[in-house]
Amino acid sequence: MSAPLAAALLPLALLAPTASPVSVVEAAFDPATAFVPPTAVSYANDLVPYGAHARIVTDRSTAGRTVLTMTVTGLAPDHEFPVHLHTGTCGVDPAASGPHYQDAVDPVQPSTDPAYANERNELRLVLRTDEHGEGAATASVPWQPRPGEARSLVVHAGTPAGPHAAGDRVACVKLEKEVKPERAGASR
Repeated sequence: MSAPLAAALLPLALLAPTASPVSVVEAAFDPATAFVPPTAVSYANDLVPYGAHARIVTDRSTAGRTVLTMTVTGLAPDHEFPVHLHTGTCGVDPAASGPHYQDAVDPVQPSTDPAYANERNELRLVLRTDEHGEGAATASVPWQPRPGEARSLVVHAGTPAGPHAAGDRVACVKLEKEVKPERAGASR
């Protein structure tokens, strides 16, 4: 390569890589109280046993659209789990994951207004496991989450009222890395 060409390409090589429109999170479920905070947390070892595995692929490669696919192994067999995108991160307390992420945010929380709490305004899917505890589900919405506001995917227990009735939070998977605020007075 000639020196002028190499000099011209050097600034391109120094640019920070752009964020990929497709992200993948893979993790085994651990207790929320694990020594190292886990990426995937189980709050109900009977439904989401420790060591069960989740793979979440989020595709934002089409402008204005999000497609999310969740694949699991090792969960309770023959079960329906409602799964929703949430605003908070996973923690020791299942409520740390906050409310459902909404494209148009309901000013009244918790959101129960059908104008906001619906499958067009929230990313929802129903994960059905087979007799081996394996399953996959995909949801697609005509919007992309605002940066930093969709931080986890929460697996709910489901209820006898049907697969769309959420029930207790039985597991949580962190989707975004936490950004630590800079300390006051820290130099850059």
